Amino acid sequence: MVESKETESRKLLGRLRDAMAGDDPGQERLDKITTLIAGSIGTEVCSIYLFLDDETLELCATDGLNRDAVHQTRLKLGEGLVGRVARRRRVINTPDAPNQAGFRFMPETGEESFSSFLGVPIQRLGESLGVLVVQSKDARVYTADEIYALEVVAMVLAEMTELGAFVGGEGSAMLARHSQPSMLRGTVAQEGVAEGHIWLHEPRVVVTNPIADDPHRELERLSVAVEELRVGVDKMMEMAGDGEQRQVLEAYRMFANSKGWMRRMQEDIGRGLSAEAAVEKEQSLARARMGQVTDSYLRERLSDLDDLSNRMLRILTGQGQNTGAEMPANPILVASNIGPAELLEYGRSLKGIILEKGSVGSHAAIVARALAIPLIVHVDRITTEALNGDHVMLDGEQGIVHLRPDETVVSAFRDKIAMEAEAQQRYASIRDKPAMTKCGSLIELHMNAGLMADLPSLEHSGAEGVGLFRTELQFLVRSRMPTRSELSAFYGRVLDAAPGKEVVFRTLDIGSDKVLPYMKPNDEPNPALGWRAIRVALDKPGIMRMQLQALIRAANGRPLTVMFPFVAQYEEYTQARAEVDRTLAREAKLGHVLPESIKIGAMLETPSLGFAPRKFFEEVDFISIGGNDLKQFFFAADRENERVRKRYDTLNVSFLSFLEQIVERCDQSKTPVSFCGEDAGRPVEALCLAAIGLRRLSMRPASIGPIKNLLRRSNLEEVRKVIFDARHRGDMSVRPAIMQWLRENG
Repeated sequence: MVESKETESRKLLGRLRDAMAGDDPGQERLDKITTLIAGSIGTEVCSIYLFLDDETLELCATDGLNRDAVHQTRLKLGEGLVGRVARRRRVINTPDAPNQAGFRFMPETGEESFSSFLGVPIQRLGESLGVLVVQSKDARVYTADEIYALEVVAMVLAEMTELGAFVGGEGSAMLARHSQPSMLRGTVAQEGVAEGHIWLHEPRVVVTNPIADDPHRELERLSVAVEELRVGVDKMMEMAGDGEQRQVLEAYRMFANSKGWMRRMQEDIGRGLSAEAAVEKEQSLARARMGQVTDSYLRERLSDLDDLSNRMLRILTGQGQNTGAEMPANPILVASNIGPAELLEYGRSLKGIILEKGSVGSHAAIVARALAIPLIVHVDRITTEALNGDHVMLDGEQGIVHLRPDETVVSAFRDKIAMEAEAQQRYASIRDKPAMTKCGSLIELHMNAGLMADLPSLEHSGAEGVGLFRTELQFLVRSRMPTRSELSAFYGRVLDAAPGKEVVFRTLDIGSDKVLPYMKPNDEPNPALGWRAIRVALDKPGIMRMQLQALIRAANGRPLTVMFPFVAQYEEYTQARAEVDRTLAREAKLGHVLPESIKIGAMLETPSLGFAPRKFFEEVDFISIGGNDLKQFFFAADRENERVRKRYDTLNVSFLSFLEQIVERCDQSKTPVSFCGEDAGRPVEALCLAAIGLRRLSMRPASIGPIKNLLRRSNLEEVRKVIFDARHRGDMSVRPAIMQWLRENG
């Protein structure tokens, strides 16, 4: 009996394949498909609804309803039974549709005489593309076999929609998914604009043969692929050794050997699907369930199944990272997420980076800033929307991705790029001039760095030194702890590349979002406020000592400047300073050349340090205000949380007043103070920071030109008066008043 049903299912899929194999326009193909399905299932109505946009479904074909309603009837996501199937991504099967909760009568379709309703989501990899519907006059409940058959057909329709099989229809919903212009929004992690072509870090597997003629051959292909997958997992197990990683892989192997998973795929092949289509059908169902599961353990297990499916698809299709495809000209990398080592392998060949996940403080963001590559994170759906080679324009100022842009967008965007290039030429003309304001104030502009690749920017940008060298990158991009001699050689090359200019080395700032791959991660409820930076160094003095020794040896008699991150209280600084003194004494005993001079500073990133005893300000050699962390702690707003991070303005009167208080305390103790962070690299913010008394700013190299240009044309006394007046009026932020002053002064 089952064989008979499977044969009928294969016959239907065979007819569908034949209907789509011809040169018919997309609309005619869809019309044929609805007629074939209605006849095979034995229903009076078959209709196909496809998404017009993210929120709107359009009736694109029907057999049995009024054909005049095609491309006219539209439903919002969640509206009516069709909209509910699309929103919930679940089957609705009812013998009495008019009395079903959520039913919406659409008189233009002529469906009032049909009682029963079966709606099946058309989805691919958990993403809804539309809804397949059958209806009958009889009050019937569709059987499990009929539902299963329609799910298989819906899977094939999803693949065909993905491949553009329905291009050429009358309605806009009929356009090929990957031929339409698309504008996606995300979060800026590294500013800049770029135009180029998509290069997928993990190319999507495209199933080009969803329907198969020979189920026995497909079952054999599936069996061979599963065996190859299991062997691969076993090899990973052997390499893992004991411990937590092995426990994770045990669960992974359990899924790879799951009889239920294998049986379901075999049944799908029996229904007429190819081996890869059967794998993808199971993957789509797993992804749909993932979106509805709140239990973290179950989500991880479903994620394991998703990853196994990806591996299986690559084995079956031969598609994946090693496809032999050539990287396009001006590549813009697209990935779900990416590690720092992988990103460094691409290097400066990339024109931009777009991540579906990621964060503004991630390892990838740190490397992107070091390489001066525009980066946008949190770009929803980019890995499913983009294909290798797609034309793309990345606006790292606004956080917008223009995928396959039309000519209007291309023209406007290229005008913007040309204007930026013209501005950069203007900045180059003042590269070697000081950032001297009209009122005679001299502002030092330094650059942030973390890689050797950054150092040429010292000369090209006109930076007066390196105000922050992030030493953690050398730890993050390795699979093991670097040795003292490796670090010493690297730090020596950094100093060699900056002759006569100061380089401020920030000691290891790990923890929070920066977890070393070879250190066991700590499960902390709020890692940004947890065991990180100076706290790790003081608890693990061996790591701090090794790094200090490497820095002292790298200096080799030259001046050395070291800064400790995330100091929250005076005692932490004194403990770290004492370790420096002990290390210097030990190095002298060993006969190593000591630095000509050494300055030890602290990063002020917590409000508490702003209220430290006067003795701290007198003892510390310099202070660098770490604006990124300080702002998030001052406002209690996580900078990785999109809901709150933009809620609070750097030019908020309260925050500026606090910064001014720190500047005053440093002035009283004659302690040099600088400001380091994203805001130092934004011209309006930098102008206000200089106006409240900060005479040293450290930023990304590309920001130095525009900020120097603005400072040289400004009078800080006037800016300071604007800030004072705004504060006196009770303004929440000085930004509106400053912007008005800038407009009035050209």
